[in-house]
Amino acid sequence: MLAHMKTDDHSGVMDHLTRDDCLRLLASVPVGRIVYTRRAMPAVELVNFITDHGDIVIRTDPSGKLAAATCGAVVAFEADALDLDQRRGWSVTIVGYSREVTDPEDLARLREIGPRPWVVGEHEHFIRITPGIVNGRRLG
Repeated sequence: MLAHMKTDDHSGVMDHLTRDDCLRLLASVPVGRIVYTRRAMPAVELVNFITDHGDIVIRTDPSGKLAAATCGAVVAFEADALDLDQRRGWSVTIVGYSREVTDPEDLARLREIGPRPWVVGEHEHFIRITPGIVNGRRLG
């Protein structure tokens, strides 16, 4: 259930979303941002993803910086959808542990269902992020 919170007279209503609402909205968009640590500094990458059994799954190059920096790490992930003209939209942020997918059956299934790589190259490395902290808000 959404909790309405009036932020001010000019910004409309800000709804805090339930965990289930957040996960459902994440599943409705193909692109998000992963935030991880690279060289002791925060790094943000735009990625395409899928949700799978409540987890975020990213497909990447096994030799890339993202793959090396996120396996076994605490990461943040954010996705949103905005309509600037209507001043409506939502944003969901999760924080959780990332891990490399290594189970052969899981890998085979993920190769079939996606996410599909958007750029040329080898992208046979899958990272699974299990949400620990989930926050979301809807405006409008």
